[in-house]
Amino acid sequence: MSSAIYRSLRLRSIYSSITAQWRLNNPSFHSLPENSRPFPSDFCIDDRYRKSPAFAAINFRFLCTTATGNATNQSNTNATATGTSASGSSQGNSGNSNDGKSSGGPQGKPVRGGPVSWMSFFLLFCTGAGLVYYYDREKKRHIEGIDSASNAVKQGPSVGKAAIGGPFNLIDHNGKAVTDNNFVGKWNMIYFGFTHCPDICPDELQKLAAAIDRIKEKSGMEVVPVFISVDPERDTVEQVREYVKEFHPKLIGLTGSPDEIKKAARAYRVYYMKTEEEGSDYLVDHSIVMYLMDPNMQFVKFFGKNVDADSLADGVIQEIKQHKMVKA
Repeated sequence: MSSAIYRSLRLRSIYSSITAQWRLNNPSFHSLPENSRPFPSDFCIDDRYRKSPAFAAINFRFLCTTATGNATNQSNTNATATGTSASGSSQGNSGNSNDGKSSGGPQGKPVRGGPVSWMSFFLLFCTGAGLVYYYDREKKRHIEGIDSASNAVKQGPSVGKAAIGGPFNLIDHNGKAVTDNNFVGKWNMIYFGFTHCPDICPDELQKLAAAIDRIKEKSGMEVVPVFISVDPERDTVEQVREYVKEFHPKLIGLTGSPDEIKKAARAYRVYYMKTEEEGSDYLVDHSIVMYLMDPNMQFVKFFGKNVDADSLADGVIQEIKQHKMVKA
């Protein structure tokens, strides 16, 4: 029994040795270079029978297969790396050639500028300057309009007639008794004041005298200037006569008793009152108004302190012309 088993093993060992030897000598089957074998050719030879045991042949087959696979994978990897390097080189050369083209000529794509350029900054500056100029011009125009509106004499529509004017009985600067009927048939400008007035009354009478002369020069119309005193206690006939001579030769001065002065002032809606009385020296606070009366001694218009001589003359001429047109 043991001899049969030994013969069987012996046959298998011989067969395996022949097969392994054939595979080693056959270059077409898992061949490796002579210097790449992991062990010498007699590594798997049995010392007793000088034959390769079966396990050595199997193990060698396995090692040959693994080594061959590794060599194949390594060769494939090297080929891939070589192809990649070649492709990279070609791309690099192509890139270099493209760089040479872009650097050598104007065929490259232009670089886009930043979001803010000199042109946009210039346009923004011009727009801001234009807005500032427009604002200043409109502001000046608005201010000029306000000034012109405040300085212009505006004529508003009149409704009815003001209850200004009425009968009076006074004495002129020549000592003659006069009434309102003595002034009928003439245009009259009436001003209330007093001879001891330090500044306002002289200024207003000078303006009245200048306007009377300008009215005569511009239109040829005759307007009678009238001064009525609101200080009857001090403004005697002699005082009034000397006072009116200083302003205009046609200026008529009127005075009278305190009661008659009060009636005349009330008829013309004139306010007056003594102030700062110290003995015989005192001032009189009164209205500063000039009244234009038509030839029937009917009130037409009043002019305040802020009107100058030219405006006063022009206003009187305009009112007289309108009055004549209405009458016609």
